[in-house]
Amino acid sequence: MTQAMPARALNSGLRLVVLWLIAVCTITPSYAADASAPAHIQKELTPAYLSGLGSFRWFGLKIYDAQLWVGDKGFNSNTPDNHKFALDLRYARTLQGRKIAEASRDEIQKLGLGNEQQLTEWQSRMEQIFPDVSEGMHLTGIYLPQIGARFYLDGKAIGEIKDAAFAQAFFAIWLSPKTTAPQLRNALLAGAAPR
Repeated sequence: MTQAMPARALNSGLRLVVLWLIAVCTITPSYAADASAPAHIQKELTPAYLSGLGSFRWFGLKIYDAQLWVGDKGFNSNTPDNHKFALDLRYARTLQGRKIAEASRDEIQKLGLGNEQQLTEWQSRMEQIFPDVSEGMHLTGIYLPQIGARFYLDGKAIGEIKDAAFAQAFFAIWLSPKTTAPQLRNALLAGAAPR
């Protein structure tokens, strides 16, 4: 029995080292320039760095996986409106574009952003742009500082909303400290520091 103890301790130690190596190998690439960024994101952000990624779940059901892409100036929570970035959502289920617009309006309203007239107008504009999505489809939003937001579906441009207040409110859904999904926010911002 005395000989089994060191073997168990060694096995536990090796397991910890292996887990640490897996964690390092998994995390490190997300903080480097990523040549595998989708072409439409590379076109918008050169170079494009994957800041972080995570999943959004609602009552245990996965709705989408999210990735935040930043340029070499990164993303600063104190000055979130200064630099271009891309938020890519890969949907895990079928959703109507109208419902995505409604949910976006609800989240913006929970954050206390926009007045009733703006919220109504923003929802209408989103309903015109956001398509119905099914599992595996990507909806990407590009933040355009002082201009607005541009949207892509599976890498193809589908519309733009030229309203800086809308863009700030829309991306605040994920990136504001007051977001209703703080764990996802933390995951997205994990590597957002300037390069």
